[in-house]
Amino acid sequence: MKRFVTATMAAISLFAAGNLAFAGYPERPVTVIVPWSAGGGTDATGRIIATMLEDKLGQPFNVVNRTGGGGIVGHTAIRDADPDGYTIGIITTELSMYGAVGSAELAYTDYSLVGLYNADPSAIFVKADSDHRTIGDLAAAVKADPQATQASGANFGGVNHLSWVSMVQGLGLDGSQSNWVPTEGGAPALQLLASGAIDVAVVQFPEAQALMEAGEIRALATLGSEPNPKHPDVPPITEALGIDFAIAGWRGVGGPAGMPDEVVATLAEALDGIVASQAFRDQMEKLNYGVVWAGGSDFADYLENRGRAFGAAISAAGLGQ
Repeated sequence: MKRFVTATMAAISLFAAGNLAFAGYPERPVTVIVPWSAGGGTDATGRIIATMLEDKLGQPFNVVNRTGGGGIVGHTAIRDADPDGYTIGIITTELSMYGAVGSAELAYTDYSLVGLYNADPSAIFVKADSDHRTIGDLAAAVKADPQATQASGANFGGVNHLSWVSMVQGLGLDGSQSNWVPTEGGAPALQLLASGAIDVAVVQFPEAQALMEAGEIRALATLGSEPNPKHPDVPPITEALGIDFAIAGWRGVGGPAGMPDEVVATLAEALDGIVASQAFRDQMEKLNYGVVWAGGSDFADYLENRGRAFGAAISAAGLGQ
């Protein structure tokens, strides 16, 4: 009996110690992996999230950019990390696309999902001195010779590439005829555009804001069905060209599958509070990023639906494996 009581007390002590460990999470710095280059939209929003998580949870949340392979390197690093909650990351739209494209065996089910915080459509940009004054001008040039127009905006098979191919398809052309220059994010693509190395950049408005304000580039169309609130003079492509599609990129927080439920719950509660805060919304609005919240099973449902939608679009665009 004495041995039984001793063993029972030991088990209770271990259980209590475990609960105290989770209650104290995080007890040391947390690494936040960003799968895209510094200066892009994922990096900018990820750093906002990391700073606010640090303020809420009382430990450093250190951002590390792990680029390469069109986001595959960073997403793989998040998936393969120790599932103790001390390495998490910003997961992005491409996670809904890798399987359909055949570029990597990565899916949302490989991750402990914390929450969705952002979704935005991309837009089409050209240099300020481009001969394409309107999206109609660009459409005419693409129709005349789709290979002659070089476009970029991140990796091959990513959301911006798919948006461009979908536009080309909407013009009545074979999407595979389009000419796409892969880069490691929106910032490098915009650098190529500003230097004249490419003709078109397909990125989100916040990523292009600095070059727009400097007068180096212009927006021709929003790749969605509604105008951007800060750029109401830029027509939605559905209105300008009659192409009926609206593809939005998304960003969220996740960690490797198998993270303790208590840790995921702590992060989700903190992230929910951040996304609901006026401070976060003010920062996102200042940078012209959309704010969307989905946590727990809602985030999983969102990603399941996104996977089906992007899979269908990728197949239709001839980009599938």
